[in-house]
Amino acid sequence: MSMEGEIGAVIMKIVIGGVILLISSVCNIVLWRQERIRLKLRKQGIGGPSPSFLLGNIPEMKRIQHLQNQDDPQQLLSHDWPPKVFPYFDVWKKSYGPIYTYSTGNIQILYVTDTEMVKKIALCTSSDFGKPASKERAPLLGEGILASSGSLWEHQRKIISPEFYLDKVKCLVELMVDSTTSMLNSWSEKIDKEGGGLGMADVTVDEDLRNLSADIISRAFFGSSYSQGKHIFSKIRTLQQTMGKGSLFIGIPGLSSIPTKSNREIWRLEKEINDMILELVKKKNEGARNDKEKNLLQKIVEGARNCANGGLVLESTLDKFIVDNTKNLYFAGRESTAVTVAWALMLLASHPEWQNRVRAEVIQVCGSRHPDADMLRSMKMLTMVIQETLRLYPPGVFATREARRDLTLGSIRIPKGVTVQILIPMIHHDPTLWGSDASLFNPERFSQGILGASKIAHAFMPFGVGNRICLGQHLAMIELKVILSIILSKFSFKLSPMYKHCPSFSLTMEAKYGVSLRIRRV
Repeated sequence: MSMEGEIGAVIMKIVIGGVILLISSVCNIVLWRQERIRLKLRKQGIGGPSPSFLLGNIPEMKRIQHLQNQDDPQQLLSHDWPPKVFPYFDVWKKSYGPIYTYSTGNIQILYVTDTEMVKKIALCTSSDFGKPASKERAPLLGEGILASSGSLWEHQRKIISPEFYLDKVKCLVELMVDSTTSMLNSWSEKIDKEGGGLGMADVTVDEDLRNLSADIISRAFFGSSYSQGKHIFSKIRTLQQTMGKGSLFIGIPGLSSIPTKSNREIWRLEKEINDMILELVKKKNEGARNDKEKNLLQKIVEGARNCANGGLVLESTLDKFIVDNTKNLYFAGRESTAVTVAWALMLLASHPEWQNRVRAEVIQVCGSRHPDADMLRSMKMLTMVIQETLRLYPPGVFATREARRDLTLGSIRIPKGVTVQILIPMIHHDPTLWGSDASLFNPERFSQGILGASKIAHAFMPFGVGNRICLGQHLAMIELKVILSIILSKFSFKLSPMYKHCPSFSLTMEAKYGVSLRIRRV
């Protein structure tokens, strides 16, 4: 070997050795930091499963999940799905109690289903107890209203929340009616085309409902119809599904930066979505002079500029501010409403007595007219059905916070860097809070309102908890009432023989194989 070759080989060995030493040092620092956190929690009597090297408890989660065979559709229509979809949480709770700690990668999580602790979390408004930073969720949420914390979140909330005040949402009812009626015309056409002499047709409602909620959010807040933004919504949905496949692999150091097939797909979709949103912003800005009132997109743009002037966002990141919040609104506004309507239709289809009762109420209140804001207030039974649907199948599964410094909640000292996690469905299905029929569909439990439905006020949390409760909850409830009341006034339905009951987590809780109904005109 030549002198140059020997020198090159030595240099390569030094480089490789340096890289290995660096990786080893980083791993040791990360692992030691996590072990110190676990030690602080153990000293307070908080146990949990032992983590593996680098991956934390992910291997055990996958093993338990595999044993439960979660993807098999249930033969019986059971609503006791949380232990099947999240079996590891159920297994660990039986071993370690309602508060324990586990980890995914380098994220140390304090899992909480203790009701008193849930109350403390809900009441904590400290800016040092904010949303966890997540690189894995960044392509979908970035640092928008759903994911940001501190002064940036407060500024975003100031811009966006007034658009969701009840008086403004009420003004959108007519728009919601128009969009819903248009969708249901396609169902009538399907009955005419495929129903034959039976006057009925099978419809898998999920995609229709996503398109409907997308149309409503687009027209209400961005001044455009779904047809204009359908490519954005389609790609956001694809991005959600792609990211949902790796929902367990959160917190593994460097994994989100490796150019795997999945990551490359996520990066491509993120870029395409971002480019399309910025193009939409450009078109809206060009036509802004002709707009009598600013829509939400224009207010986000204006807020982004003010944010830059106030030093909260750098001028160079204005586009990111705009894109992140637009994606947040598109994702939350579309998915939460669509999946909740789908679950409500499934529940009403499998409980015809409640379907008949609510339909009778809608007809009594509305007659032959479409609902308006005043009519919606009178639909008590429909409200109860929606609340029970949100209890049994909340679209958002986790309420999470991260301690930015050492915090004390109740009797527990939470170390800096710990993510506190509430699994909402476990609270919603707890028989000690809701009674022995907690896993049954019983809207009557809400006959005295939310406060009278369970033993504690904070047990019902479909829109989140505390100061981070969903800004769009008024919009969601009115939208759900409008869509369901019009469907009930026009169609009766039962579950199609094609329906397979398989609740599945894909960043929201949805029916893995869709909700298939056999519908006929009333």
